[in-house]
Amino acid sequence: MPTGGDSEAPAAELVGITKRFGPVVANDGIDLAIRRGEIHGVVGENGAGKSTLMSILYGLRRPDSGHVLRNGTRVRLRSPAEAIGHGLGMVHQRFRLFPDLTVAENIVIGAEPTRRGVVDLAAAGREIERLGEVFGLYVDPASRAGRLPVGVRQRVEILKALYREAEVLILDEPTAVLTPGEAARLFDVLKTVTRTGTSVVLVTHKLSEVLTATDRVTVLRRGRVTGRFVTAETTADELVIAMIGRSLGPPRRPAAPDGEPDGTPAGRPYALEVDGLTVLDRDGVPRLSDVSFGVRPGEIVGIAGVAGSGQRELIDTVTGLRPPGSATSGGVLLSGRPVRRGREPAIAYVPEDRHGRATAATMSLAENLVMGDHRTPALRGRAGLSAAAVRERARTLVERFAIRAASVGDPISALSGGNAQKAVLARELSRGTPVIVVEEPTQGVDVGAQEQIHGLLSEARAAGQAVLLQSSELSELRALADRILVMFEGRVVAELAGDEATEERLGAAMTGATATPGQAAPAAETESSATAREQGPADAKGTTR
Repeated sequence: MPTGGDSEAPAAELVGITKRFGPVVANDGIDLAIRRGEIHGVVGENGAGKSTLMSILYGLRRPDSGHVLRNGTRVRLRSPAEAIGHGLGMVHQRFRLFPDLTVAENIVIGAEPTRRGVVDLAAAGREIERLGEVFGLYVDPASRAGRLPVGVRQRVEILKALYREAEVLILDEPTAVLTPGEAARLFDVLKTVTRTGTSVVLVTHKLSEVLTATDRVTVLRRGRVTGRFVTAETTADELVIAMIGRSLGPPRRPAAPDGEPDGTPAGRPYALEVDGLTVLDRDGVPRLSDVSFGVRPGEIVGIAGVAGSGQRELIDTVTGLRPPGSATSGGVLLSGRPVRRGREPAIAYVPEDRHGRATAATMSLAENLVMGDHRTPALRGRAGLSAAAVRERARTLVERFAIRAASVGDPISALSGGNAQKAVLARELSRGTPVIVVEEPTQGVDVGAQEQIHGLLSEARAAGQAVLLQSSELSELRALADRILVMFEGRVVAELAGDEATEERLGAAMTGATATPGQAAPAAETESSATAREQGPADAKGTTR
């Protein structure tokens, strides 16, 4: 049960927390107090120590020094189970649900109600429905978790914590995979949660969310607290300065390709062309339907859409990584020739899942930076790869792309998420391929690194490369892309450019309610209609699309 104690004390408090990983000091004497019923933002650049600090609060790691208080009472958190017992809950950026189990089964795992020695799922379902009613987290307890849209899965994760009587709820990058409408509803839910006295810790890189949703903000930089702010009394620029030590420059539109007037290079032939592409999965279910578009040299074309709208299948097909067993019609052309099956060497590819698709965790940073370039003559010696040449190449990329690492010989898993992302970008962008495909380039990346990554993509455009950019960040697409294609249920349902590409029109198209130029998008959805849309229609096989 949650810990009792002084009713005037903070709901949770970290005192003098220090944590080292070898020579790296991840947390250096950090103090953080979370008040009852507040939303407290924790922000900082990549490698600032946010994840380490939250893992200590949730019992995933133990500090080298310092301690944790709950309601003024010192507690030992040696595991997540102990943290849960003290009223702490955490919703991870990567959801931890079993796809083949129901919502109710996922929520009660480890805390199953029983009746006469048998798990009582009916009682669990009633409690889940009660919590959903109280907090506005509507979800069917009998639904299979794997069939739920991303926004609904997140509701399940929050319900899982509330079911265990969490009084302090930690959310790690909670809107990374949500549409603007889903994100707005999430913050409405969090405000409802805090009205019951529950505290929320919001870990995010999105300053707009911090300024909109939080009551107070703590900023970390290189393992130390560099600022504590009352949200209503601060500005984005103050937070940025505390995070990275300087202000950001004004947003930049991509420069035109060298030697061309400003604007999209409409007269050039396509570097990448998708023509009537249809993809069926191994069960014969259509995942893409008659998708056609092109990307010219010196152009950035954005792809927007709710998760599961066909972006994954499109990117896999364009890059030659379509899984076995799927069937296609139509085609993908690179400068007029078909894309081959297997990794296409003329395309640089930065995947969303940098851990599973782009890096080898046990290999060094240097080895990851030259992955795929092992046949390059400059990297080879008499008996294979030259270790000295690999290290020199890695050091050059580390310096050019401002990757923060103690040594290029350290495993890439020792890097923060943002620095690992910059390493993948460094490897791919340095190859100078005619086409670049990038998924979620700034997901989980701090504002300083975002600015740098946006600059690198703009430089690629100016150099005449064709860039296909898939992002869930509409502000990112609007800042970088010449045109934005919106996908819904496997089709391109809208193409917007310039002043047409407002957040309202993009958001409407992402839900299937396309708004043509000159028409206003729907201002808002009712909670019931939004929930029905998120649950999705079931097809003949009983799956939700």
